[in-house]
Amino acid sequence: MVWRARIGYYIRTYGLGTVGALAAVGVLFHEKSKETNVAYSSKREWGYSHIPSVKWDYNWDRREPEYLVKPAKHDNNKDADTTATDLKAKTSKATRHLLLIRHGQYNMESSDDLGRFLTKLGQEQADITGRRLKDLNLPYTILISSTMTRAKETADIIHKHVPQLSIVRNDLLREGAPIPPEPPSAHWRPEEAFYKEGARVEAAFRKYFHRADPDQTEDSYEIIVCHANVIRYFVCRALQFPPEGWLRMSLANGSITYLVIRPSGRVHIKNLGETGHMPVDKITFT
Repeated sequence: MVWRARIGYYIRTYGLGTVGALAAVGVLFHEKSKETNVAYSSKREWGYSHIPSVKWDYNWDRREPEYLVKPAKHDNNKDADTTATDLKAKTSKATRHLLLIRHGQYNMESSDDLGRFLTKLGQEQADITGRRLKDLNLPYTILISSTMTRAKETADIIHKHVPQLSIVRNDLLREGAPIPPEPPSAHWRPEEAFYKEGARVEAAFRKYFHRADPDQTEDSYEIIVCHANVIRYFVCRALQFPPEGWLRMSLANGSITYLVIRPSGRVHIKNLGETGHMPVDKITFT
């Protein structure tokens, strides 16, 4: 409709034919596109000229400083210097490192969570992953786990290798169906579970995925032991990929997924389901 209106305008106003009007409209839209490109590229780093199909949302965690401070022009009691000071006070200074660990192999013959304890192999996997975390020698700040039996047992075994850490359990991290996958799964469509559990898994993401608080001055390294569905959903959300793609990834038991959240709000992934520390004959995906 916009194109037709523009073409009609040029024909009536300037007496142009249809071809001439089309050319004029093309030039107009080209100029508008150039203006948009220049305006957008000025906000990007030097050397970029590509306009992305989907732009990175820097306020994804609702912690972008400019959205937390009322600008001076909207507050008569504020001047520009005060606003700048407020912005600095709301700006993150440290980097958060999140190491997401999938629990070890567990007994799948039980329908009850208490009966879904780690198998002997699962215990070995947790121990190997614990040794790997110790060998990385990162300044870990906390060990968090889901409250499901297999996750708690995995976290307890890992804790033996990093005994200086306190363990925190959280129900939000329990396994669940986060969102209907795309493409759909032919054999697994728990619609009611998606409806009920999706909000919980999303709440877990919002709790643990955000840039550091402004008063945090040192980088933090957090170990989170949970489940494959939860981790896969977290990865999609953190990287701003379509969350419906979570089922396209596979994560082995005892694998390490390592994400980094910068003060700027940028997020990148160092490792996805790393199993290089695991002997080949001990790698499972159950």
